Amino acid sequence: MSRIGKAPIVIPEGVTVSVSDENIVTVKGKKGELTQKVDKDISVKQENGEIVLSRPTEQKRHKSLHGLYRSLINNMIVGVTEGFSVTQELIGVGYRASSQGNVLEMALGFSHPVVFVLPKEVTATATSAKGKNPIITLESVDKQLLGQVAAKLRSLRKPEPYKGKGIKFVGEELRRKAGKSAAAKS
Repeated sequence: MSRIGKAPIVIPEGVTVSVSDENIVTVKGKKGELTQKVDKDISVKQENGEIVLSRPTEQKRHKSLHGLYRSLINNMIVGVTEGFSVTQELIGVGYRASSQGNVLEMALGFSHPVVFVLPKEVTATATSAKGKNPIITLESVDKQLLGQVAAKLRSLRKPEPYKGKGIKFVGEELRRKAGKSAAAKS
């Protein structure tokens, strides 16, 4: 992780980064504002339009924290400039999804509709075309929160290994199993 930590982070146009005395990094951009508390051992400096992180020793803990916080701050900068998105696909007969504001309502093969309330930082759009599986697109500036919400959504109905029915990420490869085979009579 130390190689990642040594690389400086370039601050793009329109993004302001401020580091407080308590090692709290605040990033503001056109899409929003994010904050991250950095461990007291890792020092964050802003110089020549770049952010440089440094560690006090070569301990394993310091090396791992160095890379971690560099990645987190980089994700914050990418989030406030471009944003992140995750697309998920609902596979199954009768599976549907619709979104109204921050509420996602889905039919996932249960006897009742599943209502999923999204955090205010995450927006969802549900599209369904005739003959194709419904697609849910989640967007946010916070990569950590987006991944957590996407994983929670997927856990409502994980893809099963025989037919592949459930909620899966677009592009995800599923391990499929062969079903039962009839026993030969002798």
